[in-house]
Amino acid sequence: MEQKTRWNLTYWLTAFVLLLTLQDWWQTSRTVEPVPYSEFEQALKDGRVAEVLVADKILTGKLKSPDPKGKTVIVATRVEPDLAARLSEYQVPYARVIESTWLRDLLSWVLPAVAFFAVWFFLFRKFAEKQGMGGFMTLGKSRAKVYVEKNTGVTFADVAGVDEAKAELVEIVDFLKNPQDYGRLGARIPKGVLLVGPPGTGKTLLAKAVAGEAGVPFFSISGSEFVEMFVGVGAARVRDLFEQARAQAPAIIFIDELDALGRARGVGGPIGGHDEREQTLNQLLTEMDGFDSSVGLIILAATNRPEILDPALLRAGRFDRQVLVDRPDKKGRLDILKVHAKKITLAPGVDLDQVAALTTGFSGADLANLVNEAALAATRRHAQAVELVDFTVAIERIVAGLEKKSRVLNPKERETVAYHEMGHALVALSLPGTDPVHKVSIIPRGIGALGYTLQRPTEDRFLMTRADLEHKIAVLLGGRAAEKLVFGEISTGAADDLARATDIARDMITRYGMDEDLGYIAFEAQRPRFLDVPELAQGGCRVAESTQARIDAAIRAIVMGVFERATAILETNRDVLERCAQELLRRETLDEADIRRLTADLKPAAPAR
Repeated sequence: MEQKTRWNLTYWLTAFVLLLTLQDWWQTSRTVEPVPYSEFEQALKDGRVAEVLVADKILTGKLKSPDPKGKTVIVATRVEPDLAARLSEYQVPYARVIESTWLRDLLSWVLPAVAFFAVWFFLFRKFAEKQGMGGFMTLGKSRAKVYVEKNTGVTFADVAGVDEAKAELVEIVDFLKNPQDYGRLGARIPKGVLLVGPPGTGKTLLAKAVAGEAGVPFFSISGSEFVEMFVGVGAARVRDLFEQARAQAPAIIFIDELDALGRARGVGGPIGGHDEREQTLNQLLTEMDGFDSSVGLIILAATNRPEILDPALLRAGRFDRQVLVDRPDKKGRLDILKVHAKKITLAPGVDLDQVAALTTGFSGADLANLVNEAALAATRRHAQAVELVDFTVAIERIVAGLEKKSRVLNPKERETVAYHEMGHALVALSLPGTDPVHKVSIIPRGIGALGYTLQRPTEDRFLMTRADLEHKIAVLLGGRAAEKLVFGEISTGAADDLARATDIARDMITRYGMDEDLGYIAFEAQRPRFLDVPELAQGGCRVAESTQARIDAAIRAIVMGVFERATAILETNRDVLERCAQELLRRETLDEADIRRLTADLKPAAPAR
């Protein structure tokens, strides 16, 4: 509507300018070049003038016949006082002409005013667009985009990997299509459904699928679009949004990024610094209390930070149902890959199950990006279809970063990196229950990675024992152990490994209670989880200094004990380490088959004490 109004205004301004141009051209075409008064008087004496029109300063004479130049009118710019007597003497009829200047005078002050207003209007519109206002008349209007069934292009068939969340929303769609079936036993549909989960897991996609399936008006708006620089605008937009939705019920309202609007009141910032946002939130709470879900009005919202939402939003009667949209498991990743693989040319022999196994922890958005990167990799090598090697390249690019071919290491650094990476790989291969090593490379990637060891999980893990966590720490410390064993000194290359190993050891002590001496006690506040609204943590561990010293000692004991075990594994397999490191230096990259061949005589790790 706004675009149409803008075009109409442009058409009117263009037509007005063209009209003024045509009028000026017409007047110019009628203008006759003045002649000297003597020539005009001579024409009177010769009897060639048929009629004279007398204005204030101009004489216009109509000739009886055209002169040699083809003129039928002559004009003089001089009016004599005795002109009337002389015209009577020559027996030439004359008439007085009164010039009308009101239009010219009107335009002389109207046109500058119009030009000034046009410039002011243009500049204000530009400022308003940059500020996101869209003009004073639209400040309190809702900016929700309205979709119907044919517009979104997304259905539940396009959503995979989140079957439980999809089932919840299928029920919502069924209610909107058949409300009488759900109300026959006195049940009512939830007023609001809150979709929570990490970024990229498909919350907005699920909402669009609801719009594509329901066939009812679907109002979509972001939480940040309610808040403006003017106080009261957000609350007015909330009221306008609900008025529009009620007028078109049954309908669905979808608020994306709800945390931008629904942050807990009275937390963070100085007093009075969040009045506009809090007024907007209060209006939303009031509107959610003031409508009856039986009319067919349902609110969907999405957020990846539910722990900061105001508790009043999450109580029963507002967002009755909270649906977790989590990262997919292996089966879910496979289903998502199948959906996105339909959009590319896939080679017949590609096993997407292997790709799903390599992508533990990937969200739906990550998998969509992975498929696109694999297609780009196949395009770069001028292939006819996307193969498994392209998916491997894409995973390496996403996980480890882009290859830095311009970063040239000196021979000493290359050797150190080779032994470091093979230390990771051999420790991982020696310990039971660790993920298989898929690839080892000393090609620099990303911002600071001089090499990498890629492991491929065989299954998703949801519980881990102390032994499992110690094995993860051992693999992380395998690089530092190899450097110390071979070169007798250590480098800065293990900085990230040490930080991750320390974090795991700290969690073992302070969160999981895995130290017998300290007891089964959690010394650290529970980290925020989805579908929870925990109180804000006021700091780290709240323990006595003596207990903190024991915690630090327990963490150090875990890390150093595991480091000694990793060193022992590499000492036992020193010949395998040397062979693999030299082969890695020669080829720069070893795949799973190469590693299996080179480590055929690898001795397993001794049982932990």
